[in-house]
Amino acid sequence: MTTPSQENRRPLKSRGTAWAKALAAKAAAAGVTPDLISAASVAFAILGAALFMGSGIVVGPWRALALIGAGACIQLRLLCNLMDGMVAVEYRRGSSAGPIWNELPDRVADALFLVGAGYGAYSSGLEVGAVAGWLCAWLAALTAYIRELGRGLGLPADFSGPMAKPHRMAALTLTCVIAALEPLWGWNGPALLIGLSVIALGTAATAVRRTRTLAKRLAVRTPDL
Repeated sequence: MTTPSQENRRPLKSRGTAWAKALAAKAAAAGVTPDLISAASVAFAILGAALFMGSGIVVGPWRALALIGAGACIQLRLLCNLMDGMVAVEYRRGSSAGPIWNELPDRVADALFLVGAGYGAYSSGLEVGAVAGWLCAWLAALTAYIRELGRGLGLPADFSGPMAKPHRMAALTLTCVIAALEPLWGWNGPALLIGLSVIALGTAATAVRRTRTLAKRLAVRTPDL
């Protein structure tokens, strides 16, 4: 990715931690490019989606392992998202194709994880799970579109929640843990569906909030004539 402007950089507390700085320094020293890190995030998303879908057709410990593995893939994807920006900005390793790598892999990874989780619920016998997964993916893309629409109009990027990308992925990771444990109380799939429903509602609220914020910013910038 290219070096993004600070106003288009998602505020993350983890960026200032010692471990993140050390890992970014090692990646830069090893010659790993931000674009390659971004591509790796999609690879983790593909694996995570496969594990989600596989969780619906295996039982017992294998199902729990698949779900925990999917949760681990989510966190590795977020780690890639953190590292590509740090290597690009702090070590100035961005490329001319950076804007593409900054956005497109995120949209693909979001869809893979959310749709994969939906089909995991579907394979467990909950047909509405697939619909929930696709709905979450569409809403995730919508929130990103509203943010980029604002930027295209010359306004600062809006990373507000309540279900921005880090929040969605945190909620989905927690869903993985709960779903892995749900056989203890006799469930097989509902946890994934419930988690996706929460994500869908929160992401819809995020889209509404960002749209309202965008409208207010435009009203301030361009008073009624």
